[in-house]
Amino acid sequence: MRAVLQRVTEANCKVDGEITGQIGAGFLVLLGIEDNDTDDDLKWLANKITGMRVFGDENGLMNKALADINGDILLISQFTLFAQTKKGNRPSFIRAAKPDKAIPMYEQMIKTLEDITGKKIATGIFGADMKISLLNDGPVTIVMDTTDRDNH
Repeated sequence: MRAVLQRVTEANCKVDGEITGQIGAGFLVLLGIEDNDTDDDLKWLANKITGMRVFGDENGLMNKALADINGDILLISQFTLFAQTKKGNRPSFIRAAKPDKAIPMYEQMIKTLEDITGKKIATGIFGADMKISLLNDGPVTIVMDTTDRDNH
């Protein structure tokens, strides 16, 4: 499982011109899911996202987490995070999970993030042609991958 976190002052997702999800300060999270991802990967990543201390404190240092600023999350499914680009100029997405695996994992991530934050998670629509607008704050952009975690 791979996530790209962007610290934002605002973000929204539109499908066919209609807003499906919108937030103020917080994280825009692009989430990619692989076939071999597990519930443990999901829980680890959800805790990592919500615990990431990249929001400014009173001294301007990145010391605050999402809850400390009462921030929100806009979660967008993003299979292209697993693009393989070694050969040629057309990316392969063979590593990305198919919808029968990805949709339940995406829905579980929404529920897990809601359970952790106690807040509604704003979303796009899985598989839709989404238009994402954001005002990146910093900019602060962080890439996380569950294969990078320490399993010991």
